[in-house]
Amino acid sequence: MLQYQFAFITRLKREKKRDEYEPTDLIKLMGELYNLQGGCERIKTTPMFRQYSVLSLIFFTLFNTLLPFGMLSVMNDLKDLGEWTIWLTIPFSLLVSWVFYSMEQIGEYSENPFDNGINDTPISTICRNIEIDLSEMLGEKDLPEKLQPFHDIML
Repeated sequence: MLQYQFAFITRLKREKKRDEYEPTDLIKLMGELYNLQGGCERIKTTPMFRQYSVLSLIFFTLFNTLLPFGMLSVMNDLKDLGEWTIWLTIPFSLLVSWVFYSMEQIGEYSENPFDNGINDTPISTICRNIEIDLSEMLGEKDLPEKLQPFHDIML
């Protein structure tokens, strides 16, 4: 689309149908748009470092393995309440582990925010809405349809 616009502006400039400086300003704006588009494409195609995912999983596993042993001393200090308090190590370890597991899963789901998954940015819908808005601004009559949710999920 940008190439078509560049060609159109160049043709207008050659045919001198516009002010001499107006196409130059438009070309600068389009160049900036082109750079922004390239930046967005780089963000979309740059993968999350695999080392981050692997190290995160290793630390998560190590933490959850050692957590009950760390909580034993805390629960042992509560033995004045009764000998049964040592058994509280199990539910409290599970609760803390669940919190860290949830954070690990959120990090894993956030690695590729533009893959059209359930929790991802609805990039296709955003792009289609921009396309419709720009087509309306240009006065086009044959507008594309808005994307509809698929199983109540916007992609």
